[in-house]
Amino acid sequence: MYPGCGKELAAGLDETIHFFNRLHAESVAIFSKLTPENLKEKCITPGEAPITKWKWLRAMIEHEIHHRGQIFIYLSVLGINTHPLFGLTSEEVLAVSKQ
Repeated sequence: MYPGCGKELAAGLDETIHFFNRLHAESVAIFSKLTPENLKEKCITPGEAPITKWKWLRAMIEHEIHHRGQIFIYLSVLGINTHPLFGLTSEEVLAVSKQ
């Protein structure tokens, strides 16, 4: 397993939520200090590729969306209903658009 992933970081629901909240607060503290000029600078990814910081941040968001989609698929396979991501289901959007 790669560093940054494992039960030693957070075991169980309560520890996982605490871990998430702590890292989220750390991320917000870092992101809030970025200036427009900082976002235009290059950084190096873990794969040692140079990338513009704003593009790297966008990639992080896209990656999170990808994993959220995976979770929704797994829950669906298990027969667990999930709330719609954007407030309405596709069926509800269709019904509203016919009005």
